[in-house]
Amino acid sequence: MPNRRFALVRRPLLRALNSWRELMSEIAKTPKPPYYAVIFTSLLKEDADGYGEMRDKMVELAAAQPGFLGIESVRDDLGITVSYWSDIESIKNWKSNVDHQKAQRMGREQWYVSFKVRVSKVERDYGI
Repeated sequence: MPNRRFALVRRPLLRALNSWRELMSEIAKTPKPPYYAVIFTSLLKEDADGYGEMRDKMVELAAAQPGFLGIESVRDDLGITVSYWSDIESIKNWKSNVDHQKAQRMGREQWYVSFKVRVSKVERDYGI
């Protein structure tokens, strides 16, 4: 069962966004730990037609999922995207989302030279 506290925070956030780019233009505002981070590191092929559009769609779709807390992403030659989640069950549900599975399949077949996914529990965070 999703944690209602996070679900209630997520919906107003999404309504306030003009686009997913606003979501990724700052450091994610996460709750007090513990929570979880999915770290996706990738190298794109030279010809990655359609990748940007699918990335945009997946960020918007992820942000609408129960348990989603935020996302941070950078790409040069190496891309690193960290998505934050309230619990492991939310991560499993995102991984099994039909549209996300289609994007994963297309990534393996068309866009990525290589990638790695790491899931970790955040026990402490700090910053300014």
